[in-house]
Amino acid sequence: MSSSLSRLPMEAAASPAPLFHRLANAVVDPAVFDYWVGLINPLWRWAEPVARVVDRRPAGGGAVTLTLQANRHVGTFLPGQHVNVGAEINGRLITRSYSLTGLPRADRRLEITVQPVQGGPMSTHLCEPARVGDVLRVSPAFGDMVLPAPTAWAPGDRLVFLAAGSGITPFVGLARALAAQDMPVALDVIVWARSTEQLMRVDDLRALATQHPRLRVQVVLTGPVRADVQACQPAPHGRLSAELLPKLLPEQSTEPGHAPADWSTTTVLACGPAGFVATARTLLQPLARTFHAEAFTPHVLADAPAADAPPVQVQLLRSGRTLSISPGEALLLALEAQGITPPSGCRMGICRTCICTRVSGTTLASDTGERDAEPGVPLRLCVSHACTDLSLDL
Repeated sequence: MSSSLSRLPMEAAASPAPLFHRLANAVVDPAVFDYWVGLINPLWRWAEPVARVVDRRPAGGGAVTLTLQANRHVGTFLPGQHVNVGAEINGRLITRSYSLTGLPRADRRLEITVQPVQGGPMSTHLCEPARVGDVLRVSPAFGDMVLPAPTAWAPGDRLVFLAAGSGITPFVGLARALAAQDMPVALDVIVWARSTEQLMRVDDLRALATQHPRLRVQVVLTGPVRADVQACQPAPHGRLSAELLPKLLPEQSTEPGHAPADWSTTTVLACGPAGFVATARTLLQPLARTFHAEAFTPHVLADAPAADAPPVQVQLLRSGRTLSISPGEALLLALEAQGITPPSGCRMGICRTCICTRVSGTTLASDTGERDAEPGVPLRLCVSHACTDLSLDL
């Protein structure tokens, strides 16, 4: 087997022609194929998208930027999109979602920035033990917080990026894409962090701003600031609010390339924890021409089931198990707590990796606030709460 494989062009082995692939599927075991060709090159796979870590560097705030060499199965992406990254940790495959911070490249190199999360197995793994040479699973890209076609811009258009914490990562890729277009619109990037020590990738944005006067980067701190730090690096202070917003985006501007805050020509993108995104939506969606946001933590609804609500019974039809779970907890987390590990990725309702069919019962989607009891409908486990007893196709 190994000798016959050696005669195949390796790019063809990594991505067989569709007809050949269909015919060979009848006689080739992909797992066996991957094992043997992986001894030669870990990126050669029958169909699995994977990538090898080829570089790692500090990104500020304890974060690490990883450069990944992807195989052909990963596919291309648009700036602002995410990929699911998977690694085997303590004998279990863990998958999490990360924004792509680079631009699409002909050599299929990807870039992600990972900030360690306390108790987060994947972020801890990528920031600490993961090293150059490690191979990670990588999904095709997903997400719709992307830029319009360059021809869509009109004179006077403006973009505003609002980021909190690691919510800055998709905006790094988007800002780079605009810089590659010679900054066709005025762009304001406003980043919130508790302290300057927790800022990540801001230096990259500031470097772009030195080359493109239409790009303005502002940092807003929310934690205590020492007087000497504030004197050397003055920065606005406070959480996003109706009072702070006019100071960050004044109606009058004297800076070159920055027009007054005309909201009728402004597109706002926001990314961060659910509370930050909800505030941004309340303040700016009524004003801006277009508003789009992504939250990387679950949104807590006012009418969501209470944490101490009586448990409900969830029947898993494929495994034959019946579990008692709290309706106040997202289904994915509740299942994982009892040893059930369905495929998952972003954990914020975007990638749809954790979709399964609700056969019966009523659920509440925390990202939309909608209740649904229609049988036979796919639901996203990561953002769904049980309102009644359920039957799931799991």
